[in-house]
Amino acid sequence: MTATLIDGKAIAARMRGETLRDARALTESGWAPKLVSISVGDVAAAEIYVRNQQRQASEAGVGFEARNYPESISLEQLTGVLAGLNADPRVNGIIIQRPLPAHIPVKALQKAVHPLKDVEGMHPASIGNIVYNDLALGPCTAVAAVEILKTLPLKLEGLDVCVIGHSEIVGKPIAFLMMSLGATVTVCHHLTRQVAVHSRAADAVFVAVGKPGLVTGAMLKPGSALIDIGINRVDGKTVGDADFESCSKVAGWITPVPGGVGPVTVATLMKNAVLATRMQMDHYRSAFAAAN
Repeated sequence: MTATLIDGKAIAARMRGETLRDARALTESGWAPKLVSISVGDVAAAEIYVRNQQRQASEAGVGFEARNYPESISLEQLTGVLAGLNADPRVNGIIIQRPLPAHIPVKALQKAVHPLKDVEGMHPASIGNIVYNDLALGPCTAVAAVEILKTLPLKLEGLDVCVIGHSEIVGKPIAFLMMSLGATVTVCHHLTRQVAVHSRAADAVFVAVGKPGLVTGAMLKPGSALIDIGINRVDGKTVGDADFESCSKVAGWITPVPGGVGPVTVATLMKNAVLATRMQMDHYRSAFAAAN
């Protein structure tokens, strides 16, 4: 292997340390950051994510409450729950765990979370703000992937970047984030005719499609950075969207799966929780000052 392995766990640990410092300062001011996790039904996969988030929240000085509702709950009832959490000043962030039952569309819940408590960065307002370079509460996975690239010794201004995948919560936000940093960005998707032509010309490649082995070493420029955001299960193993063996022989830097983007995504969630708490503190203080 010629590529340098990017240690997402180390990056996440550094971020949690910074978040812990900020969370303690807010707590001393009477604003202890608190997250509420919402899951529906008996979903084993969601429980794993919840336990991981709860552990990392504890390490980052962020309060965490996990709420599970029966699968029979209606969209109207769940929207009412979110309205109550939006109005509760003791709750600073809301996480919607996936998957959800078929009768509850995730987008409807994401829209129901107040933008000031949207720590996942999934509300249309949060995603739309990226277009205006307002990165207060960006989508966690997209922000995490870009943060990883920023740790590398690459000049981002003028960097040629290829984003493979154009989802609303990962691919497209990454493209806007990188453009705001001065990069020249090409976005590839399922209708792109020759993805390899674009990826081979790029200094950095982000891939988030959900297809194991999609990117191979032959599709990369020698010495480029590869940020693999994919999470797939193949033969009982967790793998990304890149063929790690061939890509690691060509790339200059590469993220492992697991241990790359995943830990930084959760650390970004905790950072967003603290940012949201500070924003709400400022909002309430401004409202109080205006009223008096």
